[in-house]
Amino acid sequence: MDTFLAILALLLAVVGVAGCILPVLPGTPICYVGMLLMACTEYSTLSNPILITFLIVTILVSVADYLLPAWLSRRFGGSKSGATGATIGMIVGLFFGPMGLILGPFVGAVVGEMTVNRDDSAKAIRVGIGAFLSFIVGTGIKLIASIAMLVYIIGDMGGVFIGWGETVSGWWNAIAG
Repeated sequence: MDTFLAILALLLAVVGVAGCILPVLPGTPICYVGMLLMACTEYSTLSNPILITFLIVTILVSVADYLLPAWLSRRFGGSKSGATGATIGMIVGLFFGPMGLILGPFVGAVVGEMTVNRDDSAKAIRVGIGAFLSFIVGTGIKLIASIAMLVYIIGDMGGVFIGWGETVSGWWNAIAG
């Protein structure tokens, strides 16, 4: 059962890291679930303070990722239409690969702002830059937190390999003996 939990924890962490880039997957919470599964193994060295710290980090990163687009959009002079356009642009950008993910929020924010005020294209571009920065900063903090959890999970997997070594040598002795 420990081996299954460890493999599942590793898979969740890898999916979580991917989820930091793909906006449809909640990357950091998925990585944290992986940490929890890893902590449930018999040989885990993940302590409660580590788990609580990463729970707090997961909550803070998730809240920041939710609030950051609106905050940066407003900082760059944007309206609600610009923020909505950035969100729609991010979703549409999914269908256009990595460049769509990067440019989608920018284009969406610009189009959203232009629907409100067609005369101020400079403001629309400024808001688009804010949306782009929001995507970059949000993705960056999610990646940092998720990769840190992935590293902890990989570091804690030593017990899986120790157990496999004992099992394989036992099988070998039974076969050769």
